[in-house]
Amino acid sequence: MESYSGGEFVPTHADVVPDGYRGAQTQKWSRPRHRSRHGEKKGRIDQAYRLAEAAGLPVWCQDEAGPYQAIPQPGASWQPEERPACQPHEYLRGGTAKLLTLFHPVTGTVRGTGVTSAPNAVLHPWLQREVTQILAALPDPPAGDPTDLPPLRRWEAWLDAAPEGLPPLRMLLVWDNVAGHKSPALVDWLLAHGVAPLYTPLSGSWLNMAESVQRILVTRALNGQHPAHSQEIIDWIEATVRGWNRTPTPFTWGGKRHERRVRARARRLAGSGATVPYPASIAA
Repeated sequence: MESYSGGEFVPTHADVVPDGYRGAQTQKWSRPRHRSRHGEKKGRIDQAYRLAEAAGLPVWCQDEAGPYQAIPQPGASWQPEERPACQPHEYLRGGTAKLLTLFHPVTGTVRGTGVTSAPNAVLHPWLQREVTQILAALPDPPAGDPTDLPPLRRWEAWLDAAPEGLPPLRMLLVWDNVAGHKSPALVDWLLAHGVAPLYTPLSGSWLNMAESVQRILVTRALNGQHPAHSQEIIDWIEATVRGWNRTPTPFTWGGKRHERRVRARARRLAGSGATVPYPASIAA
């Protein structure tokens, strides 16, 4: 007799050795799998990055980074030659800070604010203010019957079940799948203002391009520094955001990295530049 525990089969009795010559048993997982559902979410976010802007729908990404501690930070920093920066081996912790970020990949624009903590009481009002300003700068939505709009300008293209009576769709918001982002009051506010929230699936934070820009900003602001308190972290990060926005760098979904991966998956044929999709098999 054997029992299943932690992904492997073990004998019920310690003195019983399992037969090594029998066929492998199929492992049964206790947790349900939701690959198809996750694939649908990934597909929508991928479609938003590739097609929504061309259809007239701006795509913004939101995320919260941190907390970052007011302690000596590792990393390189600019110093006079032969005078490296020295960090103290004893220090006092001066609190923590977080970064609230809204990122527009097509233009590279960042709307970022430093805070000491990011509960819903802080995050939601900040997000509503920023989104209101973004919407105010957009052109008026196209008039006419919603059924006459292009498919990507309709709510049904982005939501599983779009409520009745929604205003014209004006913006897509990609953010993480956490409880604070699913607050009914906040979701209702977004829908009432023409914003469709797109949630990344479980373990899918790599689909949120705000993650990438946050790493760049925080690295520039804190590497090799020793902030004394949380307000100093906030000041440095916000100064870095302002510097970034003077010459923002647009982000492209996939880009050359995606092309290299496609080429790596292809099977190259001798004699020319021809390839066949991997793992396709051809006769010798």
